[in-house]
Amino acid sequence: QVQFVESGGGLVQPGGSLRLSCTASRNIFSIHTVAWYRQAPEKARELVASITPGGSPNYDASVKGRFTISRDAAKKTMYLQINSLKPEDTAVYHCNLRFNPTNWGQGTQVTVSS
Repeated sequence: QVQFVESGGGLVQPGGSLRLSCTASRNIFSIHTVAWYRQAPEKARELVASITPGGSPNYDASVKGRFTISRDAAKKTMYLQINSLKPEDTAVYHCNLRFNPTNWGQGTQVTVSS
């Protein structure tokens, strides 16, 4: 089974930017649709964005225009560029398979606060 390690989170002010990274234990980006998810305190995990093996992105309406998903299959790494951050973007961000996700990593904390 594939393992994921997320990084790049932090504390940023509203309007700021971050670039999250997700490294997989093996190259699955050319085979599977992979996604970024987030979970805010006391809320259910939600799908934020996904990218197909062919590189086609999809976004939740709440982040469209502010978030950009990309991946480098050779580096076994996926990215999430997040701009114009809002306090409601505060959450732990995870990456995983879009379909039948498993083996959730620890995620990376994004906190948006002034």
